[in-house]
Amino acid sequence: MFNSLKDRSVIITGGSKGIGRGIARVFSRVGVKLTIVGRDKKALDAAVEEMNALGAKARGAVCDVSDYVQVKKMVDEAAEAQGGLDVMCANAGSFPQVKMVDMTPDDWDAMMANNLRSTFLCVKASIPHFEKAGRGRVVVTSSITGPVTGYPGWSHYGASKAGQLGFIRTAALELARYNTTINAVMPGNIMTEGLEGLGEDYLATMAKSIPLKRLGAVEDIGNAALFFASDEAAYITGQQIIVDGGQILPESLEALEAI
Repeated sequence: MFNSLKDRSVIITGGSKGIGRGIARVFSRVGVKLTIVGRDKKALDAAVEEMNALGAKARGAVCDVSDYVQVKKMVDEAAEAQGGLDVMCANAGSFPQVKMVDMTPDDWDAMMANNLRSTFLCVKASIPHFEKAGRGRVVVTSSITGPVTGYPGWSHYGASKAGQLGFIRTAALELARYNTTINAVMPGNIMTEGLEGLGEDYLATMAKSIPLKRLGAVEDIGNAALFFASDEAAYITGQQIIVDGGQILPESLEALEAI
């Protein structure tokens, strides 16, 4: 299953760390041609080395995904290097925590640029290549925070992630003429480098809020992204899948205690 992705041309933004790196690992294991996008060249070089060892033909690209000139250049160069473009994984994003009373308009705008504007730019830059290929896949990394849940300090983050889901609805209609689908993966609490320094007690508390009693792995998100990118998902577009270990299901703490 998913052998259809071997030798396909893939771009993963924010792919040098966290969830993006997990997505890159999953795609690498099926033998894709891969461009990993990020801002830190050292981290990119390490990710490229790892993905090549896993079976990809990988390269790195330094790019600010909120800047259209840079995004278009990155996408065009990736397509040139990889013989076209089949899959765009719009994963890059940031999640600084700041409550509204302390948030500045610039804080808000930066979040929208990094998370929501970048999604649009990556899709826009990919369209000519999907049109040329006669097919395409876009996979967006959204979140449960915003579309489903809320958390103090992440009003701007939640708005950007809910905005991504609004975007894919109409994008799916417009991309259909290019035989291209667009779908979103919505992670819950996922174990990334950013959580490693918080301590075992904190992580254990986080896990208690999840029916499966553990945080997700970055590869869990990668597996969902791989499905959306595959030929097997060719008739699915404008949809989203929640990958959260059941986190959003309990209606109260008592519901969790009852299991």
